[in-house]
Amino acid sequence: MDRLTLAEAQQQVDRWIREHGVRYFSELTNLAQLVEEVGELARVVSRRFGEQSPKPSDEGFDLTDELADVLFVLLCLANQTGVDLTEAFRRNLAKKTARDRRRHHDNEKLGPS
Repeated sequence: MDRLTLAEAQQQVDRWIREHGVRYFSELTNLAQLVEEVGELARVVSRRFGEQSPKPSDEGFDLTDELADVLFVLLCLANQTGVDLTEAFRRNLAKKTARDRRRHHDNEKLGPS
C-alpha cells in the first residue's frame, strides 16, 4: 500500500485544483464547505455509532468518503493560506504532549469501566 505524507497530499490537492477545479474557492467558501462536510461526517457517525437510526436518505453516505471529503477541504484551506500541515501538526502534537502529558491519565472519568 502506498503511503502519502501530508506534504504530498497538499501537493496532490493543489495539482487537482489547478487541473480540474480551475481555482480555489475563497477561504470563506472553503470554510463553509468544511463545515458542511463535517456535518455529513457527523450524520454518518451519529447513525452508525450513536443512538439515531439511519434514514433511507442516509444510504449514500459512507464514513471513509466523508472523512476524505473533510480532509480534502482542510488541505485546500491549508494550501491557500500557506500552512504547511506537516510542520503545523508536529508543533501541535508537541504542544499537546507538553500540556497534557499526565492530564488524561489522571482523569478519573477515563479510568477502567
